[in-house]
Amino acid sequence: MAAQSTFQVDKRDVSFVLYEFLKADAELKKLPPFSGMSKNDFDMVVNEAAKMAVNTVAPVNAVCDRSPVQFDKGKVTTPAELKAAYKAYCEGGWLGLTGPSDFGGQDLPGVIGLATHEFFMGACCAFTMYGGLTAAASRLVFHYGTGEMKKTYLEKMYSGQWQGTMCLTEAGAGSAVGDLKTTAKKSGDHYLISGQKIFISAGEHDMCENFVHLVLARIEGAPKGMKGVSLFLVPKYLVKGDGSVGAYNDVQCVGIEHKMGIKGSATCTLSFGEEGKCQGFLIGEEHRGIQYMFLMMNEARIGVGIQGTGIAAAAYLEALRYANERIQGTDIEQFKNVDAPRVPIAKHPDVRRMLWTQKAYVEGCRALLYQTALWADMAQFHPDEDERNKAMGMLELMTPICKAYCTDTGFKVTELAIQTFGGYGYCQEYPVEQYMRDIKIASIYEGTNGIQAMDLLGRKVSMKGGMYLMTFLNDLNIFCDQHAGHPVLGNFVKNLTETKDKLAGVTMHFGGLGMSGDQLYPIYHAAPYLAFFGDVVIGWLLLRMAVVAQEKLDRLCADNCCTDDDTKRKLCADNSEAKFYDGKVRAAKFFISQLMPRVLGYEQAMMSGDRSGLDVAP
Repeated sequence: MAAQSTFQVDKRDVSFVLYEFLKADAELKKLPPFSGMSKNDFDMVVNEAAKMAVNTVAPVNAVCDRSPVQFDKGKVTTPAELKAAYKAYCEGGWLGLTGPSDFGGQDLPGVIGLATHEFFMGACCAFTMYGGLTAAASRLVFHYGTGEMKKTYLEKMYSGQWQGTMCLTEAGAGSAVGDLKTTAKKSGDHYLISGQKIFISAGEHDMCENFVHLVLARIEGAPKGMKGVSLFLVPKYLVKGDGSVGAYNDVQCVGIEHKMGIKGSATCTLSFGEEGKCQGFLIGEEHRGIQYMFLMMNEARIGVGIQGTGIAAAAYLEALRYANERIQGTDIEQFKNVDAPRVPIAKHPDVRRMLWTQKAYVEGCRALLYQTALWADMAQFHPDEDERNKAMGMLELMTPICKAYCTDTGFKVTELAIQTFGGYGYCQEYPVEQYMRDIKIASIYEGTNGIQAMDLLGRKVSMKGGMYLMTFLNDLNIFCDQHAGHPVLGNFVKNLTETKDKLAGVTMHFGGLGMSGDQLYPIYHAAPYLAFFGDVVIGWLLLRMAVVAQEKLDRLCADNCCTDDDTKRKLCADNSEAKFYDGKVRAAKFFISQLMPRVLGYEQAMMSGDRSGLDVAP
C-alpha cells in the first residue's frame, strides 16, 4: 500500500499566472485550434490534474524511492503501486493531453499541459517521466513520421499501451552526440541497427506491451559528426499488419542504473542488434536525425525545467508548512526573556529569508515556464505571421534558460527547504531530502546546464543577427519605461533597468571578443552569463506580476476602506486574496533587492579579463 503523502499544489498561484498575468484564456482564443475552448475548460483540466497528482501520484513517490525498479535477466520490474497509478494516469487520458485527437489525444494547448505537468512532476518525478517521454516521442512521430508510422504507432502510444523513448547517449558519446557508434545498414524497406545506448529513461519496464525507441544512428558511408546522423524508429517488437504486437526485434535491456534519485524511473542500457536482426525504420530523410530530434529535445528541455520547478514548488510548500507549525525558540526581540512564549520558526528572520528566497524562485520560474509554453503555442498556431515569428524568437531564446536556470534554482530551493527543516530535513521522515536527490539529475540530462549556457551565449543571442535578443530587450525597455514612476514599485523597476543595461554591456563585450577571434573567454563565462540573464528575466517577470498584483491589492483596499498602513496590514492578515496579492508584490521586491544584486559579481568577473582558470587545467 502506498504511503501517505503531504504533497500540496499551489492552484492559486497557477491560476494567477495563467489568467491574471498571462491572460492565457484570451490569448489562446486567438489561436484557431483553441478558439472554441474557454477558461472553464482549462480550469476543469487543471483542477482534475491537481486531484490526480495529490490523491493518486504523490502517494507513490516514497514507494518509488524506497522500493526502486528491479532488473533481472533483461526484465525490469516496477513497484505494484507505481503500476496501479500509471494505469489510472493512462486511463484518465493524461498522457495524450496535448496530442492530436486524430490519434487519441485531446488537442489541449501546451501551456495548459505544462501546468498539469508541474503538478505531476512535483507529486512524483520518477512516475511522470514514463508518460512524458512517450508524449514527446509521439509528437516527433506525428511531425516527421510517415503516414503509416502515425497510423501504426500513435494511438497506442497516446493510450499508454506502448512506451516511447529517445535513444541518443552512448558510452563514448554523451553530450558529443556526433561521436556515436551505432550503425544502420540498408536492408530492403528497413535498416539493420547495431549498437548500444545508455541512460535510456523508461527503456524497459513491465507497464506496457511494446516500446517505440527513437534511435540516432549513422548509416554506412555517412559523413562524420552531426551531419551524418539519421533517426530511426525501432520497436522492441515488430508490429503485425493488424496493429498487434509481433516478433521480437532484437532489442534487449542489458542493465539498469542505480541512481542518487528518481529511483522509480527505469534508466536502462539497451543493446540493438546483438543477433544482427534489429529492424529500424528511417524517420524523414537520411542525415537529418539531429534536426528531427531537436523537436523532442527542445520540448524535453522545457519539460526538465518544469521538473525543476515542480519539485522545488513541492519542497517550498513543505518547508512553508513546517515553518509555520514547528515551535522553537522565542521571538528574537525577546531572546533574553526565559519566560517568553515559544514561536513558530517562521517568525525567525533567517528562516523568513530562506522562505522568501524559495517563494521568489519558484514563482518566478513558474511564470517563465508558463510564458514560454504560451509562446510555443503562439509560434505554432497564431494566424499572424509576425506574431508567430516573434513568439518563436522568444521561445528559442528562453529555452536554455528554462532548462538551466529553473533546474539550478530548483536545486537551491530544495537545499533551502532542507535547511528550513533543520535536522529533520536530512531524514526520510520528511520528503524534502528525496526532493533534493530527485531534482539533481535535472541539471545534467537533456543537455547539461553548461551546454545550455553555451547554447544561449554562443548561438541564441546572436541568432537572426541578434534579433531575438533585441526583441527581448525592447519588451523589457517598454515595461521599464511604462512603470519607472510606479508609486510602489518604481525604485525596483529602476534597479531592473540598471541590471538590464549591465547584461547588454556584457553581451556586447563578449560579442566584440568573439569577432576578434577570442572564442574561449566568453564561453568560459557561459554558465554565469546564463545565471545573469536568468536573473534579469525572472526580475522582469516578477515585477510584471507585481504590477498586476498591486493593482488588485489597491482595489481590495479601496473596497474595504483601508486608507493607512495599519488597516492595510490587517486586511492582508485577514483576507486570503489580499494576502496573496501582497505576497506577489513582496516576492518581487525581495528578489530585486536581495537576490538580483549577485549579478554585480558576475559582471565584475566577466569583465575582469582574468584567464587564470582558463589557460591551464588544475
